[in-house]
Amino acid sequence: MKNKKQILETAVHGIFLILGLITVGCVLLITVYLVISGIPAIKEIGVINFLFGKEWAPTASEPRYGILPFILTSVYGTAGAVLLGVPIGFLTAVYLAKTAPPKVKKLVSAAVSLLAGIPSVVYGLVGMLVLVPAIRELFNIPDGASLFAAIIVLAIMILPSIIKMSITALESVPKEYEDASLALGATPTETYFKVSVKAAKSGIAAAVVLGVGRAVGEAMAVIMVSGNAPNMPSLFQSVRFLTTAVSSEMSYASGLQRQALFSVALVLFLFIMLINAALNFFLKGNKEG
Repeated sequence: MKNKKQILETAVHGIFLILGLITVGCVLLITVYLVISGIPAIKEIGVINFLFGKEWAPTASEPRYGILPFILTSVYGTAGAVLLGVPIGFLTAVYLAKTAPPKVKKLVSAAVSLLAGIPSVVYGLVGMLVLVPAIRELFNIPDGASLFAAIIVLAIMILPSIIKMSITALESVPKEYEDASLALGATPTETYFKVSVKAAKSGIAAAVVLGVGRAVGEAMAVIMVSGNAPNMPSLFQSVRFLTTAVSSEMSYASGLQRQALFSVALVLFLFIMLINAALNFFLKGNKEG
């Protein structure tokens, strides 16, 4: 009997090891493929011209492949979505986890779960039909498809991840922490924000990481509300993100243009890796502190 259990344990560990190696192998294959496909165009165009060029005109008589507008748009769009979505998601999570009546919590949690299950294209469609015309009329501009519209859509899309993970982190804080704080004379609000939130900061930070990942990698919804024009980023002007640059041109691109799109994908991949590495370093520092 003991031998059978040992064999089963060994088999399970082996399966987990194989699955882990497959995952790592897939990441390595993607990395190698992007590097092999993206480096030639960067060499031909030039690193400076490619990364810091302000014009993207692959079909012009003298083609130009500058992706600085895409990089800055992705940075501004992600930062704007985080600045707008994180406070709303965080405060909603605190309310639902700590003060909301059971019926309200159940209703809002169901709505958040529904929000998480809505496909990206639906967000984009609603944004295109409702948000874009509203921005055009509200700010009296020629076209509401802009960076501002993309920021709002991305902020809404990252809410479910932030809210659900933050609630889980807050609810995992031992009740004794809050009881001790209240016994020392702190108000419930002080207890929630100075004790519970501080104890759950790693989980909340992980929720923000997940939200940032979705904001950076989103393409379908963004391409429908941003205007998809390769302009330098401006709040009420049509723009193009790194993700939409690849998805909008890859189907018909050829030659150097196609290679340049692989280079854009490589830059996006490295961009996401740098963000994840920085945020993971921040989380590790919090845990050690």
